[in-house]
Amino acid sequence: MENLAEFWALVVEVWQSGVFGIDVGRFIGALLILVGFFLIRGLLTKLFENRLRAAAQRSSNRIDDAMVDALVPPFRLVPPTIGLFFAAQFLDLQDIYADIADDLVRSLIGFTIFWSLYRLVAPLSFVLNRLEAIFTHELVEWLIKSVRIAIALVGGATILQTWGVAVGPIIAGAGLFGVALALGAQDLFKNLIAGILILGEKRFRKGDWIKAEGTVEGTVESIGFRSTIVRRFDKAPVHVPNSKLSDDAVINFSAMTHRRIYWMIGVEYRTTVDQLREIRDNIERVVLESDDFADPSEVATFVRIDRFSDSSIDLMLYCFTRTTDWGKWLEIKERLAYRIKEIIEQAGTGFAFPSQSLYVETWPSELPEVFVPPASS
Repeated sequence: MENLAEFWALVVEVWQSGVFGIDVGRFIGALLILVGFFLIRGLLTKLFENRLRAAAQRSSNRIDDAMVDALVPPFRLVPPTIGLFFAAQFLDLQDIYADIADDLVRSLIGFTIFWSLYRLVAPLSFVLNRLEAIFTHELVEWLIKSVRIAIALVGGATILQTWGVAVGPIIAGAGLFGVALALGAQDLFKNLIAGILILGEKRFRKGDWIKAEGTVEGTVESIGFRSTIVRRFDKAPVHVPNSKLSDDAVINFSAMTHRRIYWMIGVEYRTTVDQLREIRDNIERVVLESDDFADPSEVATFVRIDRFSDSSIDLMLYCFTRTTDWGKWLEIKERLAYRIKEIIEQAGTGFAFPSQSLYVETWPSELPEVFVPPASS
């Protein structure tokens, strides 16, 4: 019996000393509290979401609905944080263990707050979107990204201070490191500044068709901090450094008000003056009477006999279409080509093609004797 009593005393001693000197019963109770809050997390989140959505449905705008969607994921972290707080209180931790538990709860609270603010930037960005009347849409997107980065940095600094990490020396060290980094990463900062200049000058926007001579031609997909993604017409993406698009000449075809048609139409030299007048007048009539082409009061429009070339009389057609869409522009060009061919054929002449005539005034008087081979015997 004495041995049994001694064994039971050992069991009681282990139970009371437990983990880190904490009673095993308290440890199990704290664990059950934490597990319980994890289990009811889904119920509390659903209740929170339903209440907020019911309040959001009373308004006509969709901003509050987007805010609810943004707040639901961070709120799922609230029940475990509360459970951790009550579990720590139930354990009645002392000394360093109490400080660690307190810092952990504070860190989770700070993380939840700044995560919520980070996610709320997207639905609340409508305030910054009003600046699109002054800035471009891409520049506003940059501002939104900058706000998110600022929230993340402040949140990180807050959590570090919670654990007693001095943020000031880190910032000072980062400043010195930044100076050293700037000396070795001049191209990076050059491209960053170039990207800001591109957006500030409104050189081009996302979706524009641009051409940088000798570099790339295609559609702008995104304007990043360092480079711009331009997708070529063969669907291959090209990452172009912003400095390349800022320093060099860039043609923005999407900014055109009209699209130009500039042709030299060569007719045969046998074409008479009356036929030339008929062709010119009919082509001009087609251009002026069609709604596909811009009025001469808006843009320069010319249909003129231009020059006498080596093999043709050239007629210049210079006009602009109202549409800037490339596909529609091709259709208008095609219809115009059909009509010009009809006009030239109806005039009784034809298109010229490169040719060369050789004139011989006299043949040589003494021609070589023609060799006739002897008949075989």
